[in-house]
Order: sequence, then C-alpha cells, then structure tokens
Amino acid sequence: MPGFLGIDHPLILVRDIERMRERYAALGFTMTAMGKHPWGTSTSLAMFDRCLIELMSIYDERLIDEKPAGDFRFGRKIRDHLAEREGISLLALHSEDAAGDVAIVRQRGIASQGTIAFGRDVILPDGRPDRTATTLEIIDDPDLPRLSNFICQQHRPELIYVPKWLSHANGATGICQVTILAKPEDQPRVRRRLAGLYGADALFEHLGGFGATTGNGCFIVADKAAVEATYGDLPASLSAETEPCCVAIHVTLPDVELIVPFLDNASANYRRVNHEIRLIEAERYGNVFLAFAATGAGRK
Repeated sequence: MPGFLGIDHPLILVRDIERMRERYAALGFTMTAMGKHPWGTSTSLAMFDRCLIELMSIYDERLIDEKPAGDFRFGRKIRDHLAEREGISLLALHSEDAAGDVAIVRQRGIASQGTIAFGRDVILPDGRPDRTATTLEIIDDPDLPRLSNFICQQHRPELIYVPKWLSHANGATGICQVTILAKPEDQPRVRRRLAGLYGADALFEHLGGFGATTGNGCFIVADKAAVEATYGDLPASLSAETEPCCVAIHVTLPDVELIVPFLDNASANYRRVNHEIRLIEAERYGNVFLAFAATGAGRK
C-alpha cells in the first residue's frame, strides 16, 4: 500500500487520444476503454496497483467549467495546457484519506482550492456497468502551473484496480519515478513545493538538481543538460518550455527484457542503461520519455 501522497498518476495530455492509446498498447500496456469525466475530458488508463498512467484529451469543450473547486476549473486547465502543447499537466497524489492529507500539507504551507467529488461510468471486464466514486483535493500552484497536483482518493477501488486491467503483457507493475525538468534558477521554487508536500527530510541531492521521496516512488528534479544526458534530446516544444514540468515516467517490471519484443515490434528507439531501458522519442508518446526499470533497481 503506498505511503503518504505517493505518485498516483501523471496526466499525459494528447490531442489524438485514440492514436496515442494504440501506441501505448503497442508497448504491451493493457489500456482501459475510453472513459469520460464530467468536466469534458476523455481518458484511457494503464492501471497498476494503486497507481497508473493516464492519457487525457478533451471530448466536449462546453463542459470545461463543470465542477469547480474555488477558482480552479479542472477541464479548463486541461484545455488550456493542451492548447499550448502535449505532455504531462497535473499529477495526482495517492491518498486513503484525502481530507486528512490535505490538512497536513496545508500546515506545511501548501494552498488548496477545494474539493471535487465525482463519479465516472465504467464497464467492467465481465461487461457489467458501474460507477466510480472519487474525491479530489485540489492543490494547484499558480507559481508552478505545470507542477500542480491534486490529492486523489478512490472510494470504490475495486472498480479502479481491477485484476484484468492490472495485467500487462510487458510485465509492468508500477511507477517508481517521475522526472521534472527545471532550470537551475527555477529549482528553488520546485524545492519549496516538494518540501511543502513531503517535508524537508524527504529531499535528497541528485545530479543536475535534487529529488524527493514520496509514499510511492520519487521525483527527480534536473536541469536540461542532465535530462538530455539521461534520456536524449528534448522535443522542440519541451525545449522551449519556460516553466518547470514533468518530462519522464519510469515504470517498473520484473525484468526489462520483457519489454524488448514490444519495443522492437513498435520500432521504438531506446537505449539500455544499467537496469533500465529508456525510450528516446518523447514526442511519440505525448511529450514524455518512458523508461522501464527492473523492480528493485536504485535511482539513476
């Protein structure tokens, strides 16, 4: 079970969600059927145990202001970020007690905008329809618009973490790292944000920046030189990004060799580094570098 505010799911915004869903499926991920949120966003998920990767787009722009939390409009934020470029926008943090967890981060100086409670229709693998029940506590940061978060509690986890959806042909089991691109002059802002979420003791030094340990995996904050040395050249739209933003997701699996046939069949360009395989074409996967790490491998 993830600990305090573990990495739950990055939201990868894409303009053609059907095509991107096919690309992720070609990598061996089991992608859920398309779903819809009440604020006009469409979604397809690669589910793991208590975390996931979410592809998101807009299906109805007329709904983008539905279910506000204070001044925060979930659909509008997604629409505006997607209009700028594809890539990770918000990042959800896992919670078993959203109200209690948001109170903790408020005490550390993290502002919150309010609560969104909603449900989403799902069709289970056996064909039965049902509806999820979710509470979001919004902790948006205007100073870090692409590093904002929401605390996510699933009240009916049996409709989310369905065993059939958790089984991936490539052996994927979870998320162990998300990498944040930040210029050296912007890193103090990111440091304050992560210290507010997890406490100063959770921070550690890392090449090109620093990191933070969460209840599930870690954040690595790195400058452009360190990011490109790790993954490869940034796509033009990420290279031009002026704000700190998430650019890479590291997925765990028992043995990195499990992913190789899928990468080869998909003609994906990748390189091996120690116990990891790193895809070097971020633009092809929604402006995200995907990396696959053997379970138990340390931070790189």
